Amino acid sequence: MEVQVMDIPQVSVAYLRYKGPFGAAIAAFWSEIFNPWRAAHGLDQRTTYGVAQDDPGVTPAAECRYDACVEVDDGYEPTAPVKLAQLAGGRYAVAAFTGTGADMPAAWGEFFGTWLPASGLTMDARPCFERYAASYTIDAQTGVFSCELCLPVK
Repeated sequence: MEVQVMDIPQVSVAYLRYKGPFGAAIAAFWSEIFNPWRAAHGLDQRTTYGVAQDDPGVTPAAECRYDACVEVDDGYEPTAPVKLAQLAGGRYAVAAFTGTGADMPAAWGEFFGTWLPASGLTMDARPCFERYAASYTIDAQTGVFSCELCLPVK
């Protein structure tokens, strides 16, 4: 796993929350709910983020929360059920990811379980997130996409 440590600026986001088991349901949430919403609101050419609010290893699956987010300008006025948040800036370890949604848990597992202990760095209390370029696409045949896995470090 190739990782770079870099400063990421704070960003304002609008988000829709998914609640339930992680996995294929999150991909369906993006494709059926979040992406159509952001396209309808002219936000489809903006950087997006996936923020897991809970650790599925300790939180019951039905209670896990995941926020699908899109960058917005200051002063953006959301309508329910959309909410606003700030993704904290600061120092992050960033790893490139290319694969399917099914590959994501193993990639995060390697990041937390192998890379982080070997790095000499520690996580802080900010949430981890996936960062998707404004131009990201998903291969319709294979389900493969690319993003960055961002782990807050100190």
